[in-house]
Formats: sequence, C-alpha cells, structure tokens
Amino acid sequence: MRFIFIVLVTLLLDQLSKYIVTSRLLVGESIPVLPPVFYLTYILNPGAAFGMLANRTDIFIAVSLLVLVVVLAGYRYLPKERIWMRLALGLVVGGALGNLIDRVRLGRVIDFLDFQVWPIFNLADTAIVIGGLLLIIDIWRSDKEEKQRVDSGAKN
Repeated sequence: MRFIFIVLVTLLLDQLSKYIVTSRLLVGESIPVLPPVFYLTYILNPGAAFGMLANRTDIFIAVSLLVLVVVLAGYRYLPKERIWMRLALGLVVGGALGNLIDRVRLGRVIDFLDFQVWPIFNLADTAIVIGGLLLIIDIWRSDKEEKQRVDSGAKN
C-alpha cells in the first residue's frame, strides 16, 4: 500500500509541477528564482538525459513500459523488510510514469528545473535518480550484511 502511495504522490507532484510551469511560462521562457544559480526554464526535451537519442520517443516509451512491467511483476516478491528498496522502486515507478505521460501526450518531456551548470530536468527525473541511488545503497547495504553473516558463520 505504501508503494502505491509513493507512486501516486510522486506522479501527482510531477504532473502538478508540469501543469503549473506550462500554464505560466512559454516554451523557452526562463524566470530567475535564485540568480545566478537556479531558474525555472520551460523546455520540451525530445530525448533522454542531456537530450540523448532525441526524437526517439518510441524507444523511450517501450523502455519505460518494460521497466514498469518488470518492477510491478517483481515487486510482490520483495521481502516486506526491504523498506528502502520499496521506497526506491516507488520513486522510480512514479517518475517513469510521469515522463511516460509526457511522451505519450506530447512526444517530449516537460523540463523546467534549471541550475545553469546541469541540463534542465523535472521532478520525475529527480525521483528516478533518488530512487536509483536508494536502490544502489540498499543493495550495497544488504550485500555487506550478507557478507558479515557469512563471515560470522564461518568463524563458528
């Protein structure tokens, strides 16, 4: 149930933020929030991160659907005590759905968070990155715990 909540909150925040940006800014328009560090800059990204594979919407839709199917199919087998992994997967799925909606609806992704030293991104991207980092940390920690169990078992 928490998983669905995380997915829905992530998706809602992403889509709400994109609605606010698109209703108040023109494509290409930029508003300084904390100059010279942070701006809201409305762009339509036809590719992946850094604009890679521009205009390959079909590939991005297929990959997004594949990731969603794999995560949703495997989620039920995840032990309940893997709370961080569940949180991470909720963020990844919510973010993937947010960008998938844009790609299906517009053929592009709405991006607007502009830190000037990094390509412009959105809340869905942020959720995916945070979820991915949490996954890595959770896997690393569980591997470390498993190694400690094996090592302590070998000493006995």
